[in-house]
Amino acid sequence: MAVEKVTRAGTVYGQLREEIFQGALLPGQRLRLVELARRFSVSQSVVREALTRLSGQGLVVATPQQGFSVMTLSLKHLNELTEARTEIEPAVFRLSVRRGSIKWEAQAVAAHHHLAATPITIDGRPNGEWFDVHEQFHQALLDGCGNGQLLAVAMGLRDAAAVYRHWAHPVGHDYGRDVVREHEALLKAAVDREADRAAELLARHIDRTAEGLRAVAEGAEPEAGRFGPEPTESGAPGVPA
Repeated sequence: MAVEKVTRAGTVYGQLREEIFQGALLPGQRLRLVELARRFSVSQSVVREALTRLSGQGLVVATPQQGFSVMTLSLKHLNELTEARTEIEPAVFRLSVRRGSIKWEAQAVAAHHHLAATPITIDGRPNGEWFDVHEQFHQALLDGCGNGQLLAVAMGLRDAAAVYRHWAHPVGHDYGRDVVREHEALLKAAVDREADRAAELLARHIDRTAEGLRAVAEGAEPEAGRFGPEPTESGAPGVPA
């Protein structure tokens, strides 16, 4: 019975996590135990376990007397993360381009090949697998830096910004962006060993995602600096950097 409960909680967790990333569950939206238990045909304790796990990852907020709700995006947090990432990730990428071995270069090329072969959307909806492959590509670019401490900091910042990258399309509405070409340019700069250009391209790549989200945040609630996506029609995906 205990194993079955864990399995059910894992299923509920996975589904809710995906809905948060896809914008089906909006920032700040209340997550009521009774409604979710009925929807998933599970007990409230199973739902609570799934929500507690999401809370531990920062995707859900638990408030005394109010229960659970989806995290609210913060403009201040977004700006601070973006500033940190545009300082650190390009520096790590620059080191990778300068120090990376032929093996590193081959792994970066292979990671890009996998990314290019993975559809960004399926039936008009974001493809969860693409996000995973996308992360593998970006880590491959940084892996050649030769400094484990810097790499850990850079990857930690990427993890902290994960929800913003997933929400770049449903929130930012940056439909005119060419993600394929940006990734191709990053790889080319790496293979050509153009370290400074590689760093510059990555900084732009990161900031472009934040720009779309900032525009929504400042237009929606400029004083509060907190925002969330509105339901949108399917369109070309934005670029999670």
